[in-house]
Amino acid sequence: MKDQEIREMEWPYPIRWGKEKTVNVDVLILGGGIAGCWAAIAAAKNGRKVALVEKGATIRSGAGGSGCDHWESAASNPCSRITPEELIQAMIRDNFGYNNGVSHYIECREGYDRLLDLEKMGGKVRDIEDEFVGAEFRDEDTKFLFAYDYVNRFTLRVWGTTFKPALFKECKRLGVDICDRTMATRLLTEGGKQGTRVVGAVCVHGHTGEFIVFKAKATVLCMSRPTRVWLFSPGLPGISEFRPPQCTGDGHAMGWEAGVEFTMMEKSVKGEWSGPRSFPPYGTGNTHNTWYACSMVDVNGREIPWIDRDGNILKSVSDRYRPAPGQKFFLKGGGESEFPNYETRGPDILPVDELLERGYKLPFYADLPSMPELERKAIWGLMVGQEGKTKIPILGAYTKAGFDPNKDLLQSYGDGWKSGAFLPQERQLFGLPGGMVNDWELRTNLEGLYAAGDQLFASNCHGHAAATGYYAGRHASRYALEASSPEIKSSQVEAEKKRILSLIDRDFGMGWQELNAGITRIMQNYCGEVKSEELLTIGLKLLKDIAKEEASELRARNPHELVRCLEVLNIMTNAEIILHSCLARRASSKHLHFKRQDFPDIDPPEWHKFVTVRHKNGDVVVGERALDYYGSLEDNYLAHNQDYLQRE
Repeated sequence: MKDQEIREMEWPYPIRWGKEKTVNVDVLILGGGIAGCWAAIAAAKNGRKVALVEKGATIRSGAGGSGCDHWESAASNPCSRITPEELIQAMIRDNFGYNNGVSHYIECREGYDRLLDLEKMGGKVRDIEDEFVGAEFRDEDTKFLFAYDYVNRFTLRVWGTTFKPALFKECKRLGVDICDRTMATRLLTEGGKQGTRVVGAVCVHGHTGEFIVFKAKATVLCMSRPTRVWLFSPGLPGISEFRPPQCTGDGHAMGWEAGVEFTMMEKSVKGEWSGPRSFPPYGTGNTHNTWYACSMVDVNGREIPWIDRDGNILKSVSDRYRPAPGQKFFLKGGGESEFPNYETRGPDILPVDELLERGYKLPFYADLPSMPELERKAIWGLMVGQEGKTKIPILGAYTKAGFDPNKDLLQSYGDGWKSGAFLPQERQLFGLPGGMVNDWELRTNLEGLYAAGDQLFASNCHGHAAATGYYAGRHASRYALEASSPEIKSSQVEAEKKRILSLIDRDFGMGWQELNAGITRIMQNYCGEVKSEELLTIGLKLLKDIAKEEASELRARNPHELVRCLEVLNIMTNAEIILHSCLARRASSKHLHFKRQDFPDIDPPEWHKFVTVRHKNGDVVVGERALDYYGSLEDNYLAHNQDYLQRE
């Protein structure tokens, strides 16, 4: 029996290699995570025929599919003491201007609207069971629960595990054609030429291998940011990154090949969340994000004090949630401007050696039992339990193992909240990373192509994905209403099918894990913490070498492995984008976590700008944009959204 026949006999689904069907829609949504579902809902509400393509199962897929514990983009809620304009200006200044003013203004302006929409769909956003009556962070009239800044109340604690099923149900109700287990592999362009209008996409089904060609008047990219570029373990692929392992930046790679403009792709940070040697995210005692503002003690029970931005020791747990004297409000997670968060003099902030010099003894622990009952309950049970990937592996598993937050301490390992030790060359695209450049309609530089969520540069949280997804969906639907019917170039489709089918035509070859591991080793060695033109150039050469040699030997034995192989090829493309972006910025930058050994000056004025890159006919075109290229935030928002404002 032939090897191909054996492979097909072992596969539980019907194999349809080479089969093809065509689907015509008004708006095509690529990516079924938070942003993708919201984009589909917006387009469908506007009366367009919508298809949503998702590589996993939309009901729980994506970085936010398993939940979120807070909604930080609710500045317009009735309890908030700050305006969307104040919040976005703080976000921009907090990052020295390296932020997406357009997308985050949309988040600040429309985030609360989306939260109310979610509630109507069945998502839980209020303490309707009155579990937290009397808590300082609860508003008794609205039953909203607030996080971080209890005075200004613009960030809400939410039950995010209820959100994705509610979005999925709403998409079905609105008649969105949901194509699960389907991977988009290539954007189709007018005339088959790079840089022209986007008119659809080629997709492959992850169970059957069948091709689906989508023709669309407008397309919205809503896929994840790249992962597994520096961090990957062939033996433990499930914990290689903080985001789900199948979130590999497929949209970035597709956009690059089509000619989309990118910026800030040179920004990366030392590994901060999960990795091959780490503990599960949110599974160690700390003080950040989900665990804010937990008490910390050393092995002798000596409390590590919290201080405000001015260095004053905070005497109570309540004080940790209040701005310092003269500080109007503060942002979660700290910062470098006039809006820094409080910080704890603990393993999360200071080096362990410095704490030891001050007399603290290892190990350090999160001290939940010493906290007020409702504060403890809010951290362990609400925040830990509703945040992504915490309900089962952390709350469920720890509780089953006997952990009791009323009496047990939880040890803090390595660098505290980072959950493990990371090497300087082990990087991640985290903390407002790079992505696609957008205009005020969230359109890319290509006609007919829009972007939302993690697809955008300086992407952020769940609320950002929701707000930008809905926004991009409604603007794409407006474009589709007047756009001409798309014309697909058959030769472009055939070329993509040939590329994909070549991966299954081999009886012997390399597995996807080995190629992924090779890419990460190149990026660690030649695009680590410290960069130079020589290192980056060698890295690019090695990527081209493995693309020509090892990648040409990739082998898929079934549709599942085919998807994994295509993901790794996309990871290789994303690594190329990063290397080109690093070469293009010829100055170091504190705010971009970017060190050039050959250009050591930090943030010189002439480089205080966005550096852009795009792929054009085999070459890389480098450009630049002013950090405030988007102009007046409020004026431009009003100019582009009168129909929404009147309707809402």
